[in-house]
Amino acid sequence: MTGRLRRVIVGLFLFGVSFGYVEAAVVIYLRTLYEPLRQQLTPGGPPGEVFPLLDRDRLKTEAPEATRLLAVEVIREAATMIMLAAVAMLAAGERGLWLPAFAIAFGVWDISFYLFLKLWIHWPASLMTWDLLFLLPVPWVAPVLAPIIVSITIVGCGLVALYRLVAMRALQWIGMVLGGALVILSFTWDFRYVMAGNLPRPFAWRLFLAGELLSVGAFVSAFFRRRVY
Repeated sequence: MTGRLRRVIVGLFLFGVSFGYVEAAVVIYLRTLYEPLRQQLTPGGPPGEVFPLLDRDRLKTEAPEATRLLAVEVIREAATMIMLAAVAMLAAGERGLWLPAFAIAFGVWDISFYLFLKLWIHWPASLMTWDLLFLLPVPWVAPVLAPIIVSITIVGCGLVALYRLVAMRALQWIGMVLGGALVILSFTWDFRYVMAGNLPRPFAWRLFLAGELLSVGAFVSAFFRRRVY
């Protein structure tokens, strides 16, 4: 490993950890802000719980200022992804390794986010605690274990791809994209039920694991494929 590559990896980890802390701090602020409203609209619920989600129509009627903050939050999520992508572009430089750099930054950010939440507010209670992952374009929900598995996977693949160029063929790209789509589908397949104010139904672990295995299998196949010069 060259000195420059080592600095790139260290920089990505430092950014991911520090940005994960910023994300955790934002969530702590938002929970403190929304908790009185949650107790007003859904009295008797355990403090700090994410679900059931607050009904948007009811929010518009009883707390229009909270609806505006929800729009701000959605844009903040998009800005977060752009920031992670921009850092990856700068770190990858001219080597064309933006995607592995992004995978490392994203994965470290996500894992650090949960670690800092656990440190500061003792949440999640366990890896099987349900979380609201994203709001774009619809709510993504899953037990915390699922995004942690994804993050560990993409950090590992990103490190491997930075260390040695992995030449992906079209079929392997299709496998990775399809696998990623299955993982996202496992997070979003029941979004209408959750948005209706219900507690999440059992997570689609089979769909999730199928996507994970398909994506990892495609990457491993590309890594071990004999290069043609």
